Amino acid sequence: MQKFPLSCIAILLLCICSIAQAHPTIRVVDDGQRAVILEKPARRIISLAPHVTELVFAAGAGDLLVGVSEYSDFPEEAKKITSVGNIFALDLERLLALKPDLVIIWGTGNAKLLAKKLRDNKITVFESEPHNYEDIATSIEKIASLSGTENIGANTAQQFRMRLKNLARKYRLQDNEKPVGVFHQMVKSPLMTINHEHFISKMIELCGGKNVFAELKDISSTITTEALLLANPDFIFNSGKNNQTLVKDWANFPNLSAVKKKNLYSIPGDWLHRAGPRVLDATELLCKNIREARRKI
Repeated sequence: MQKFPLSCIAILLLCICSIAQAHPTIRVVDDGQRAVILEKPARRIISLAPHVTELVFAAGAGDLLVGVSEYSDFPEEAKKITSVGNIFALDLERLLALKPDLVIIWGTGNAKLLAKKLRDNKITVFESEPHNYEDIATSIEKIASLSGTENIGANTAQQFRMRLKNLARKYRLQDNEKPVGVFHQMVKSPLMTINHEHFISKMIELCGGKNVFAELKDISSTITTEALLLANPDFIFNSGKNNQTLVKDWANFPNLSAVKKKNLYSIPGDWLHRAGPRVLDATELLCKNIREARRKI
């Protein structure tokens, strides 16, 4: 048997290691607790939710997007990317024609069936469904890993966490302060709100508020006007560009504490409902409003 010099074996091992390092397998676990594996960084990404589009840009991979869902309008560059519809009316043929190597979906409801169809077509799928602030930061990092933009993603996630920490420090309750009773008007007709599990309820808590319907059984529920009057919150907010609709909604209830003290506020819906970096804009505005309301109580 021919023997090779140790120096040759060492060189061969170095070559093998170099090849392995040049194309390492990328593996992350998505929000559906499924392993997402790529042999190399994604180069053609499709986003199927507006918040996902924002996360991809935040991860430094916006230039890799070849398709987005409807209403993907932030950042401005997203408006120029081909739309493939939405999870309820998706143009699957058009999506497949774009030959994505990664599709990121909002991992809830009908999206589960869509994810199966995509996987049946040999498409790698990442399910995104952040439930809290840290989920957003880690989503940015994971998408960056899948895209080969780790440095940008890590930096963005770090800035997100730092800003969150500063907001929590600035608006935390002082020893002599009590939480402000808050009602989030999710929908007016029928009247709907959220419980403690909802992301928005976590925003309320961070800002020194208390969700007056935190103990509801379901994450979002229909309630009666009588129940709201009984809870008598000091602060009411909805999603919108201004609070004029909210003022009109409750004009006939002048004895409601929030109405009496003129603590009716609106937060831009895109900030409030999209689980992307701009939730911190929503949080900061909510915190400022709650602090302002506290001075009137």
